[in-house]
Amino acid sequence: MIKLRLKRCGRKQRAVYQIVAIDVRSRREGKALRKVGFYDPIKNQTYLNVPAILYFLEKGAQPTGTVQDILKKAEVFKELRPNQTKLN
Repeated sequence: MIKLRLKRCGRKQRAVYQIVAIDVRSRREGKALRKVGFYDPIKNQTYLNVPAILYFLEKGAQPTGTVQDILKKAEVFKELRPNQTKLN
């Protein structure tokens, strides 16, 4: 199973996160299938590759709680087809 989750980057006390599509059994810093976004909680910046995120969601990927909140703020779930809005 694939999950959309945060992968920690940056230095001590200055974390930034990549939003990645990764296998459930992989560790947090494990090899990702694909990088689909970026999140900086300090500057409150977000970059999302929406077509890639929609591709993984349509294939059955599950976002973690934090990633789901980020995607809701960006209104990504509104772009899913009507039969795919189970997550919303």
